[in-house]
Amino acid sequence: MNKKNTLRLILSIIICNLAGIFGAVFTKKSVSTWYTTLEKPSFNPPGWVFGPVWTVIYIMMGISLFYIWDSKDNKLKKKTLILFYIQLLLNGLWSFLFFGLRSPFYAFIDIILLLIFIFLTIAYSFKISRKISYLLLPYLLWVCFATLLNYKILVLNT
Repeated sequence: MNKKNTLRLILSIIICNLAGIFGAVFTKKSVSTWYTTLEKPSFNPPGWVFGPVWTVIYIMMGISLFYIWDSKDNKLKKKTLILFYIQLLLNGLWSFLFFGLRSPFYAFIDIILLLIFIFLTIAYSFKISRKISYLLLPYLLWVCFATLLNYKILVLNT
């Protein structure tokens, strides 16, 4: 890998991790206070699970962003990048809605949209390269689980 591509890869990983850092700002403020007061389902993972899982997912997302960015099909690349950035924005917004505004309801609406845009990003990226879509599959699966968790918290606390 040449120097230019190495820098693009690092930048891609940083861009994805910025969504996580943005979300962490709101999560940190509520996770040890408000969140502890919520009723949670039996399958709610312990808190220490989320950090490592999201770290790996954001790195895989960054690698997939690099491969999209590196694509030669400019028309398909542009559409896929737009979808990727929309889902990344929705990803960061979820933590603000859930933990910042303390609204499992608005967060649930956001996460449904997030799932749709992750799926669309995977579908478009599959046309560029299968490896991109494979890198995004764990993300899709984790957000499916997070959607169920968000829904159960919403139901248990309304």
